[in-house]
Amino acid sequence: MNFLARIVRFLFWLLVLSWGLRLLRRIVGGMLRNDTAPGPQAAEASIDTPTAARRLVRDPVCGMHVDETRSIPFRDGGELVHFCSTACRDAYAVNSKKLAANG
Repeated sequence: MNFLARIVRFLFWLLVLSWGLRLLRRIVGGMLRNDTAPGPQAAEASIDTPTAARRLVRDPVCGMHVDETRSIPFRDGGELVHFCSTACRDAYAVNSKKLAANG
């Protein structure tokens, strides 16, 4: 029983140590990112670029969020639906045809 208790205690402290190192890594990484972050003037300049504000749309088949300019649009009965790939678009088209036929 003593041997098993030592193994459990070792694993516990190993877990605590790994969590501590991960926390320390996040803190140091955050501090380094803040040092290299652009100043307020550079941030204002980036707002004027057209790529700064993009609208994300959700693919109804797989649920992935896609940039509206990169999505594959599909008009379904007056409704514009956006997809991440042609496979998702085709799956949606097949399912909507099945639903209309069974209607």
